[in-house]
Amino acid sequence: MKKSIQNIFCVGRNYAMHAKELNNAVPTSPLFFSKPTHSIVEATGQSVTLPGNQGAIHFEAEWVVHIGRAYSPGAKADDLIDAMALGVDFTLRDTQTILKQKGYPWLAAKGFLNSALLTPFMEFPGLKACSKTDFTLHINGREVQRGNISDMIFNPQSLLDYCGQHYGLGEGDLLFTGTPAGVGKVTSDDRLTLIWGSTVVGEATVRLN
Repeated sequence: MKKSIQNIFCVGRNYAMHAKELNNAVPTSPLFFSKPTHSIVEATGQSVTLPGNQGAIHFEAEWVVHIGRAYSPGAKADDLIDAMALGVDFTLRDTQTILKQKGYPWLAAKGFLNSALLTPFMEFPGLKACSKTDFTLHINGREVQRGNISDMIFNPQSLLDYCGQHYGLGEGDLLFTGTPAGVGKVTSDDRLTLIWGSTVVGEATVRLN
């Protein structure tokens, strides 16, 4: 399922246990940041090159939605979303720590080339159906993250409303909805496998340059 991609919106700290594992306060409103479209790379079994000389790179597996029409007040998530995928928000963690300490934007830590790994798009069956299925990330055959959209601090409808009202939300926009607990460091030659329920939906091998 091919889809055009416009803006890439991402949500930070949307699972309480993830905020806790990084010693971050649980937010009282959604925390949004963005990635350039050049950060997107497909998880179709290939190798993905990431910077190996800028400190630790962490994986953050996420449920991702594709917006099929422009947001308007009162629009329902089931009508706005026309496809979904799984993704990995790669993060230069050492860089992000320095940026946070200085109060600087996160672009250098979040927006580098290939920092948004994305599986092929899948049919979106509706929020109720999605809440009955876990998504997982395996590295080298071992499960490292497991999430379910029902565990989000801010549910998908709240995220779409907040984004639409504050930043705009239109056809082709992507929303990375936040990562569950279990984030950690990737190393060269790690094999990442993204699984929806029991179905493998994307894979890639990390290469650090």
